[in-house]
Amino acid sequence: MKGFLASFVGTLLALFAFAFVSVVLLVGAFAVLASMGERAKIVQVEPGSYLVLNLDGANLTDAPPAVETGGLGSLLLGDSPSPLSLRQAVAGLRAAAADNRIRGVFITGMFWPDGYGTGFAALEELRAALLEVRAAGKPVRAYFDEAGTAEVYLASAAQEVVLNPFGLVVLPGLASEPIFFGSAFEKWGVGVQVTRSGKYKGAIEPFTRTDLSPENREQLSVLLNDLWSVIRGDIAEGRGLRADSLQTLVDREGLIGADAALDAGLINRIAYRDEILQALRDETGAGPGEPFRQVAFADYLKQIPTPPEREGAVVAVLYAEGEIVDGEGGTGEVGGTAFARELRALREDESVAAVVLRVNSPGGSASASEEILRELRLLREVKPVVVSLGSYAASGGYWIAAYGDRVFAESTTVTGSIGVFGVQFDIQKLGENLGLTWDRVQTGEKAGLLTAARPKSPAELAVFQRLVDRTYDEFLQRVSEGRGLEKNVVHALAQGRVWSGSQALALGLVDQRGGLSPAIAHAAQMAGIEGEPSLREFPSTRPLAEALAELFSDRISPETRLARGVRGPLGQALRRAESQARELGRFNDPRGVYARLPLDLRVR
Repeated sequence: MKGFLASFVGTLLALFAFAFVSVVLLVGAFAVLASMGERAKIVQVEPGSYLVLNLDGANLTDAPPAVETGGLGSLLLGDSPSPLSLRQAVAGLRAAAADNRIRGVFITGMFWPDGYGTGFAALEELRAALLEVRAAGKPVRAYFDEAGTAEVYLASAAQEVVLNPFGLVVLPGLASEPIFFGSAFEKWGVGVQVTRSGKYKGAIEPFTRTDLSPENREQLSVLLNDLWSVIRGDIAEGRGLRADSLQTLVDREGLIGADAALDAGLINRIAYRDEILQALRDETGAGPGEPFRQVAFADYLKQIPTPPEREGAVVAVLYAEGEIVDGEGGTGEVGGTAFARELRALREDESVAAVVLRVNSPGGSASASEEILRELRLLREVKPVVVSLGSYAASGGYWIAAYGDRVFAESTTVTGSIGVFGVQFDIQKLGENLGLTWDRVQTGEKAGLLTAARPKSPAELAVFQRLVDRTYDEFLQRVSEGRGLEKNVVHALAQGRVWSGSQALALGLVDQRGGLSPAIAHAAQMAGIEGEPSLREFPSTRPLAEALAELFSDRISPETRLARGVRGPLGQALRRAESQARELGRFNDPRGVYARLPLDLRVR
């Protein structure tokens, strides 16, 4: 009987495994065919069509989508935001400006920011592309049921902004609100000991304090006010308002209703969606019951021709987007080993004439940052290397940018943070609360230096402080050499201080204002490329079939799925808490030394 049951259960398991693998293979094959069909399908653009840029659920990222999107590709995203590549979006709008079939651009929907996406530096470049559409004599129109700061900023490039009668303009100003774990760690019995260089280096504060330090509060206040000055100024200019009048409206209302927005001139008119759609039907000559002449942005991007690769005319664009960590890295991370390997390959690739490094990173591991910088310096010896700073390019993110032949940044780029800290955790009290104790035998005074079972002694902390000080000195030296500044000058503007892109330009930390497109053009010019260069991107978009295998792997926790699936303020709070908790796992520098932006500096 036992043999029969074992055989029966084994047979059932084998059948289940066979069925599971068959389903995976069938779905994978279907996905490949569907993906091929999607690529082959080219939507015809009727003359006089509006290009529809639907922002709903989109996350504006620097790097291209990791996986092919559209069709079955959306299954892999689930409830996550849909990535919208900045370079592709800008290229699409510029193509539309010169396309006689495109009558104008229609914007609607709301972004879904995630990670370091949809930052204001990326929005600056996208907004500039919309202004190019207007300069070509084509209307840019926007309709919102609700609009936040990102949408209002982008739509300030439009001639006409329309709001639903029951809609809201959510424009309270900028804020950064980190979560502090200091009291929680104390209750749990987790000890945190910090070594740092730079009085403004507040990246570790959420793990040690219950509020912002005076130094961190000072620098964040200056930074946010500088960024807000740019954003408020651009919105006011685009809407034909005075900046002080706009500030008065923001301070008085915060959540601005349709009537107040109209009275202030922030929008042009109030209307229901069906009224706007009918107006577009009339304008484009659509027949009764027909939608207005339009082409979806994603469909239009498929029609933009890609320049064929020409020998010696390739510009490689590398995206350092996310935390900088040691090793290969994972989703949302820049792995020092993997990134350095790609840089070595580009150095040896004779078909690549120049490289553009796009940085959208708060930094992270000092050793991983140095590993990447080493390869960038070697690469620069044989090919032009131009750096484009995205929305966040600070600390380790600036470490890897310092040696660029030319460094571009937008006014709202968050950069600088030239400082270093070390963090040592111990779980002695936590263990005691659980009934756990440790004992040890060691061969010398420093043999227990890396233990997490007890706090570090003053002598051991001195070891880590020397390491942090030495790393900070090396950081200053890298910036001094790369930027051609005296070391004492770098030290004066460093100290872990965070700067806006406009401030960094004045301080000599960057060379020129501009986004990714100007950086690519400059790299092509330095390489002597005539005409439009061919582009090669890393990391590139993976085929759908390749990514489908990960669909059945349990790489995302249920808690993360829940946090990503909840929208609105609650979803944002859950994602921020989960994101900060994950930071602990990214402290993987073998020396425990980090060059990182103040934690959770998400400007919204």
